[in-house]
Amino acid sequence: MAFITRQNIRSLSSSAALRAAIKHVTVIGGGLMGAGIAQVAASTGHSVVLVDTSEDILKKATKGIEASLKRVVKKKFAEKPEDGEAFVQKVLKNISTSTDAASVVQGTDLVVEAIVENLKVKQDLFGALDKAAPQHTIFTSNTSSLPIADIASSTARLDRFGGLHFFNPVPMMKLVEDTPGFIVNRLLVPYMLEAVRLYERGHGSKEDIDVAMKLGAGYPMGPFELLDYVGLDTSKFIIDGWHEKDPDNPLFAPSPLLNKLVAEGKLGKKTGEGFYKHK
Repeated sequence: MAFITRQNIRSLSSSAALRAAIKHVTVIGGGLMGAGIAQVAASTGHSVVLVDTSEDILKKATKGIEASLKRVVKKKFAEKPEDGEAFVQKVLKNISTSTDAASVVQGTDLVVEAIVENLKVKQDLFGALDKAAPQHTIFTSNTSSLPIADIASSTARLDRFGGLHFFNPVPMMKLVEDTPGFIVNRLLVPYMLEAVRLYERGHGSKEDIDVAMKLGAGYPMGPFELLDYVGLDTSKFIIDGWHEKDPDNPLFAPSPLLNKLVAEGKLGKKTGEGFYKHK
């Protein structure tokens, strides 16, 4: 699952696009990941436009970013709250929103896509953006499972297309994967799905499995808690994609229970119910 096609590695390393200063960032997708990426980019002084198809989603994202920033400054500026408030306002001024991606990318240096984990949807998006964005603009995807070369195939800028896989919550997590392999999710998703299979087979309750992994393995969250946090639909998209490419691998076998919950719209924390109920 190489992030960049091998034939383009050399051209990417010497590309003028990489030498250019990145001042303007467009983040496509106003969910938890997209909002977190926008916050981090704005906090480092970049001008950021957060794009989604819904004004309601963008309003919710902006509200979430402000709340997240206030949590950050509560610790970072504990002794100087006035400096903390100034920091919050400075970051928020760096962020604007739009529902017109094609218009926004006409003046952007970097596009970070953080939408649904579906290859066709991503290809359609980047195919459209490729026609609107300037030649120097770098495209990146926050995909956690799909081959970057497959996503990039819908564009004519393979030497300016890469992967930037952030982790949730973005402002707190230090890791960004930009190397081949998607190491974390390649280990993590089968682990979570095996926990679901244990539950389906009656080997333990979801509560017992979560407690066992927290107390026995030192994990901060159990697999069912993590599935609800990540989003059951996201996990389903990942495992379905891997199963399609490697149907004989038992690690990638779909879960009937996961499929049922997603079909019922129980996607986890973001919908108020998944494996657990959330307030």
